[in-house]
Amino acid sequence: MNIVDSARPLDGAGVSAFLRSLPARPLLLGLGEARHFVEELGELRNEVFRHLVEHEGYRSFAIESDCLRGLVVDGYIRTGAGTLDDVMERGFSHGFGASPANRELVRWMRAYNEEHDEKLRFFGFDGPLEYWAASPRQALTALYDLLDGPLPRTVVTRETLDALLGPDDRWSTEAAAMDPAQSIGRSVDAQRLRLVADDLVALLDTQAPQLSAEDRARAALYARTATGLLRYHYWMADASPARWTRLSALRDALMAANLRAVAEHGPALVSASNLHLQRNRSSMSFGDQQLEWWSAGAITATHLGDRYAFLASALGTAGDDTPPPDTVEGILSTLPWNRCLVDARRLARAVTEPTRRVSHDFAYFPLDPAHLDMIDGVVFLKRAVRLSALG
Repeated sequence: MNIVDSARPLDGAGVSAFLRSLPARPLLLGLGEARHFVEELGELRNEVFRHLVEHEGYRSFAIESDCLRGLVVDGYIRTGAGTLDDVMERGFSHGFGASPANRELVRWMRAYNEEHDEKLRFFGFDGPLEYWAASPRQALTALYDLLDGPLPRTVVTRETLDALLGPDDRWSTEAAAMDPAQSIGRSVDAQRLRLVADDLVALLDTQAPQLSAEDRARAALYARTATGLLRYHYWMADASPARWTRLSALRDALMAANLRAVAEHGPALVSASNLHLQRNRSSMSFGDQQLEWWSAGAITATHLGDRYAFLASALGTAGDDTPPPDTVEGILSTLPWNRCLVDARRLARAVTEPTRRVSHDFAYFPLDPAHLDMIDGVVFLKRAVRLSALG
């Protein structure tokens, strides 16, 4: 089989044909990034999303960014609250607010909502995490405030909750990322907060009938985030060799829980690193360790089955980094189009024992030839030149 037979130019018709080729209409369509901060890839993603909205009934977009900050973006897109500059500064984590492609996406989604009754939604689905983690204050106090009536105060008073949380900077210190002794995740206060969070989550179930649908969804987000952050902080204080594997797994588990909530809003395009969206186990070198954990995509696919689909992205020449001809990216570079959509399973049958690319760009994660059959398709850019220093 010639590899040309597995590919077609990437345009709206190609995207629709890809969707029709799937065994079921996906609730979540993951479009992975082989590298963050590639502007050509962000622009292509925006084109795909516009087509999905205008021709395939998609109404939601989710990105690998802080789920609580994402509420700022969603509010702006739905109501026009705030300014675009402010939203880009406050509504994204990981430096993604500085991306021109992300700015254009938010601008377009807001403009669409101004002209249509059926509104688009925006979601961050990462936790409030970098390598370190934020204070659980925002999530815990917001959940507490949504649980109306005397019951929350029988669990803990607001004053006691504030005292247990203490100053936010004792939670969010960057030094805790590499030094477990700097983390307060196993302190007496932190362990008591885990019990408080568990009780508040239980109260949410008992009070669900009196909450509006929007408040229930918001409270569930705060509950997932609060319990997820407290678990993450607990393992940040761990000094065993399992520490970073456990932290990576917890982050992706929280992502997966958020993605299942996004799926309840109907078909959504999901933008994140290939590592988070792939169906197979993720792996990454971290210092002298090789970390392996189940990705958010693998967990999500376990729950959604065929209602989850995954398009990995891959780059040919990126900046001055050119793929060797015997790698998957090198083979795809022989295709006649600068950007194309490739049937990954047909590609796996067409290529003969490719080697895995070793990129000079530490931020690029090459395709793994051994797992092409676990990808629904590959979005390939033959050349990308606009690689942000943020990546």
